[in-house]
Amino acid sequence: MQPPIAPFRQVVLKVASRCDLACDHCYVYEHADTSWRERPMVMSDETAVQVADRIVEHAAAHRIQTTHVVFHGGEPLLAGIERLRRFSRTLRGSVEGVCDLDLRIHTNGVLLSRAYCDMFADEGIKVGVSIDGDRLANDRHRLYANGHSSYEQVVRAITLLRDHYRHLYAGLLCTIDVRNDPIAVYEALVALRPPRVDFLLPHATWDHPPLRPGGQETAYADWLIAVHDRWRADGRPVPVRMFDSIILTASGGDSQTESLGLRPSDLVVIETDGSYEQADSLKTAYDGAPATGLDVFRHSLSEAALHPGFAARQGGLDSLAEECRRCPVVASCGGGLYAHRYRTGNGFDNPSVYCADLFRLISHLVEYERQSPPVPVHRLPTATLDALASGNASADDVAQLRAPQLSRARLAARRAATVVADQESWSILLNAERTDRAAVDDLLSHPYVHAWATRCATAGPARLTAADAGHLAAVAAVAAVRTGLAVKVTVPVVGNFLHLPGLGRMRTGGRDRAEVEAHDGSFAVRADGPWLSQDSPLWQPVRTLDATGPGLLLDDVDPYRDCYGTPVEDRLTGEAAAALGEVVGAALASLTADKRAAVRAGLRVVTPLPSGAAGASSRTAYGAVALPLGADPATTARLLVEHFHRAQLGGLLDLLDLAAGDANLELLLSDAYGLLSVAELLGDEEIARLGTAISRITGGAHSAVGRRFAAGLAEAAARLPLPAGSRRR
Repeated sequence: MQPPIAPFRQVVLKVASRCDLACDHCYVYEHADTSWRERPMVMSDETAVQVADRIVEHAAAHRIQTTHVVFHGGEPLLAGIERLRRFSRTLRGSVEGVCDLDLRIHTNGVLLSRAYCDMFADEGIKVGVSIDGDRLANDRHRLYANGHSSYEQVVRAITLLRDHYRHLYAGLLCTIDVRNDPIAVYEALVALRPPRVDFLLPHATWDHPPLRPGGQETAYADWLIAVHDRWRADGRPVPVRMFDSIILTASGGDSQTESLGLRPSDLVVIETDGSYEQADSLKTAYDGAPATGLDVFRHSLSEAALHPGFAARQGGLDSLAEECRRCPVVASCGGGLYAHRYRTGNGFDNPSVYCADLFRLISHLVEYERQSPPVPVHRLPTATLDALASGNASADDVAQLRAPQLSRARLAARRAATVVADQESWSILLNAERTDRAAVDDLLSHPYVHAWATRCATAGPARLTAADAGHLAAVAAVAAVRTGLAVKVTVPVVGNFLHLPGLGRMRTGGRDRAEVEAHDGSFAVRADGPWLSQDSPLWQPVRTLDATGPGLLLDDVDPYRDCYGTPVEDRLTGEAAAALGEVVGAALASLTADKRAAVRAGLRVVTPLPSGAAGASSRTAYGAVALPLGADPATTARLLVEHFHRAQLGGLLDLLDLAAGDANLELLLSDAYGLLSVAELLGDEEIARLGTAISRITGGAHSAVGRRFAAGLAEAAARLPLPAGSRRR
């Protein structure tokens, strides 16, 4: 019986088999394998056509949705502009209607020019560049054959991408040399504002171990830990694939790199002559190590996938050395890069030559994540705590909760991005933040963006839906619109709509994905037909409740507004929206000036519920309340105030441990705080409920700050002019 095939989703296409640099750490030309000497210098058009046919055949047979192709070398730019253009068009033309094509090129950058970038823009090719840090670090290895520096040319190329072709800029790859200053390398890379950084351990085996100055057993871990700790202290200014992969796999997710984790390899290399090879890194093991004896002219990709070399990397934990299988960090390490396990005599049945480094690095990152505070430290003035407990908080008191809630929202977004593992969208968000941080903060703190991020972070990779994962692209698109960036992203279509949080939704029909193009603060959407702008009748914007004063949104379209545990209304007609606005406006007008100001200081979004519903707020959607349709202004005012206060109590519980970790006590606090805010409107049954709750709260176990808050609640309740016969005993 034929064993099951693990299909290839990543293809490294060797379009050129020579290089214009003479980097002494290059695994292609400076390590054990010499097969490059016998191969054509560039791939022929005939071979490229055959490659395209094999990719289409493979994608159709295995129902692959997206194939990732990287033009590689040697130095792939040596293939020339027109040849690369032809290869790109050959690939795209072949796969059309079968699968999507993610096309990239990885270069040393020295030949990169506007002409190349213009062609890459035309053909949709993203560009990654290798650079080892600052000038001193880069010139340690990345030199021309005559010994001259390549640093100026590489920085010029990266600057061209960053400043003029940002949408093509895919990231930077840095090979570590522990003799370089880790912080100087980190700062040099971050200064180039990359969408992502990859750190690469220098290729080595047990036969040819890596450089370890002074015999330091964990020199590479120590170097990377210095970078990691500075990166975390800086607020993760750029995604780092190695760090993100370790954090993700430690929580049960999939690795984002072949060098870590237990995910089966899905990568194949196709050389300039059409030969199928295993991962390039194997060239460091021994001469001919990556060879398969198969090629695109005589064999399909499915046949190549059955080769023992590929099969050896499909077994997950069972394919590792016994020592690795017993290791407590194996889920994150995965035995390290396959090539780094090689030793003459028993091949790859060994731990990585970087085993000690990987153990120390992973252990440090996991412990750092465990111990680091979930949000930046925020302090609440005692006077504000007392005012909130009394129910007489001012607008300034309510505003004290904004900063901690923003921190929670930003943290939830970072965790969601780690779970989703969509580096491209996260990079757009980071770039938007550099352009206008206030605009991105406003987006991330939108109640339903926060609700989405919390859902993703809570679900984890195993239970993440495609819609949840794809929503990060929608958030990134809105960030680009709000900050004026020019980007194009693919966003999922859910229920025939493409959703842009805080902006609205576009009806798109039966497609499951659509493109959003942002430019100069506006956007257009294309699903299956022409581009549609905000002027399209298919666009349904988030509206404002004009009768309530400036800035209060009516959000009846966001897919994550279903966070209240009760059904929500779908898009209201114009008449129904206006009627709700009038009622909410009248409800606000009925409040005292101070209470109205406090509500407006903490309320951002109203979402409609069906008629007869009780109103709602959500701990994950701070700044939003849900109100029923059809209620009169008095009922609406009561529900608005009660659920606004429940939301404020949730914000306090996010910041302070009022209940000593007792979930039931937290529920009692929320119930009492909401009822207390509208005590003058309560009937006898609700007053009795309030009295019971207050009694149980004051008798409960609290932290010191919780006892102060509970005492404030009790004092406020005792001062209320409740009807005779209904006072609490």
